[in-house]
Amino acid sequence: MKVNGTRVLVCSCNGSMSVDARRLAEALEAAGTPEVHTQLCRAEAEKFRAHLAAGEPLLVCCTQEAPRFTELAGDAATPAFVDIRDRAGWTDQAGRAAAKMAALIAEALLPPAIPAAVPLSSDGATLVYAGDDVGVDAARRLAADRRVTCLLVPPAELLEPPGRRDFALLKGRVTAARGHLGAFQLTVDGLAAAAPWSRAALVFDQPAESGELTAEVILDLSGQPPLFSGRDGYLRADPGAPAAVERALAEAALLRGQFDKPRYVRIDPGRCAHSRNGQLACTRCLDACPSSAITADGDHVSIDAHACSGHGACASVCPTAAITYQMPPALSAFERLRVLLATYRRAGGGAAEILVHDPRHGLAMIQALARHDRGLPAAVIPYELNEVTAMGLDFALTALAYGASRLSVLLPPGGGGDSLRQTMALAEEIVDGLGLGGGRLSLLEDSDPAALGSLLRRALPPPLAAAATHRALGQSRETLVLALEHLHGLAAPPPEVLPLAGPAPFGQVLLDGGKCTLCMACVGVCPTAALSGNADKPQLAFHEASCVQCQLCRVTCPEHAIQLERRLAFGPLGSRRRILKEEEPYPCIRCGKAFGVRSMVERMVERLTGHPMYRDPGRLDLIRMCDDCRVIVQWGGEADPSPRPRPITSDDYRKENP
Repeated sequence: MKVNGTRVLVCSCNGSMSVDARRLAEALEAAGTPEVHTQLCRAEAEKFRAHLAAGEPLLVCCTQEAPRFTELAGDAATPAFVDIRDRAGWTDQAGRAAAKMAALIAEALLPPAIPAAVPLSSDGATLVYAGDDVGVDAARRLAADRRVTCLLVPPAELLEPPGRRDFALLKGRVTAARGHLGAFQLTVDGLAAAAPWSRAALVFDQPAESGELTAEVILDLSGQPPLFSGRDGYLRADPGAPAAVERALAEAALLRGQFDKPRYVRIDPGRCAHSRNGQLACTRCLDACPSSAITADGDHVSIDAHACSGHGACASVCPTAAITYQMPPALSAFERLRVLLATYRRAGGGAAEILVHDPRHGLAMIQALARHDRGLPAAVIPYELNEVTAMGLDFALTALAYGASRLSVLLPPGGGGDSLRQTMALAEEIVDGLGLGGGRLSLLEDSDPAALGSLLRRALPPPLAAAATHRALGQSRETLVLALEHLHGLAAPPPEVLPLAGPAPFGQVLLDGGKCTLCMACVGVCPTAALSGNADKPQLAFHEASCVQCQLCRVTCPEHAIQLERRLAFGPLGSRRRILKEEEPYPCIRCGKAFGVRSMVERMVERLTGHPMYRDPGRLDLIRMCDDCRVIVQWGGEADPSPRPRPITSDDYRKENP
């Protein structure tokens, strides 16, 4: 069948799954009657070649045999692939799987999002951080075709010297490590080189108090705590697990040459709410990053793209959308979600559960369910993200707004999901507060496929009354607002304000009007323009829908007049700008022109009364004047309340010193 110019080739995998071709064609609005192949990769390979020769874009509904189809394609354009077998066809609910198959095909027909790349280069020079003979043997094997340094964890004197040393042999303990593939730097305490005359046991030179080492690749077989968490070029294995050591050695052997890695995230420094004027406010991304790729850089943060491991939690917790995840970009991720659920409904599917998973642990669990258990239920639609920890509140609520009865996230073991747990807790607090029913959000951490299969067969909450049809546009905040507005419209009755207990990027500014002098320092630091002034009069206004509770206004206010309250306001209360404080301008006591804020001028006069610089008569009146009058009075345009001494010139000096 042909869908939007792409030929879709469906195969039943030798009849091992049932495919309802008519329903697929109707749901996908396909042209022509679809043919269901049985052995497209083998007995019917000529049919594949015939479609390829026609020059049409191809989508093959099989990923297992993608290498085979790519080989058959030769120099022709490589087709796209989608798995409808492990994710939909191999299940004990195959009779109800057509809607999910159609949804997965429709998602695969969307144009792929290709992230920008970050170049990496390595000549393969390897540092082996070792604790015993296993590491020394690994260094010997790697030294056959590259420069190798073997750093032994003290006490290294107990080891027997190698008979032939093709690598540098040192001892010391790593105290700091930084860098990435092709550019690692290590700080080592007690660094010393092994002496050539070592006989029965290693003898070392006098150790330096501290030293520096560089490497392109690090192979850590020390058994010590890891030097990095998820860093390209850093390989770690338990020296007591021979299979793991062999895998690490094989991977290290490949890390030589030119490489491209995805640019996982981008940052807009202008939107960052990290700090202003030396006042620290937001540290969410710094706290969430497991690879230490984010550092403070003045008023904003910087991200080392070479060190970034793509964990994505920084983007999910950033309240201002200064950090955005690029694999895939947010708009592409939301469009996939919209198409999946819209196609599923059009194909006659009922309640649906979106299962967010990664392409490693999560995909392996789904494949294990398909091969060794009952498979995924027909209502569970898998959704692959490069890292599930990159999922933010906007995605969770948009999934429900688009019609998912439940959103479940499969967290891999050791996935560092603290930020994800906070996101899911906040989403659940909002959904429950709107009275849309419990059990719509679920975080799954089970690594047993059978146990996961049982969890996914729980009864689904009923679908929401209506599914949103809007497309996600703009920044994540705009997408989040659209989802909230839709969910709020389904609440009965819809609340005007929803109090929030935990950390949240929503809330209001509470201003102590008695302390505020309308200095506008808070307006100057607000990264989202939630606080604003008025060019015509002293006035401070607040737009609650734009406030992300970043704390910048609170920590900047010189009068400590601002406090923050977490809550979610709907309707006019959140969308309209409201005036927090306004005053009449202060008139100049000389010319009457308005030039400042009355409370600010009076506060300055009050604080400076009695100050040594303002004890002279009339000196405080300068503060009550506009800029022009202050200059005129100070520089002799009329009687000066504080006459300036005549400048001493060189003529005066010569007169006094003839």
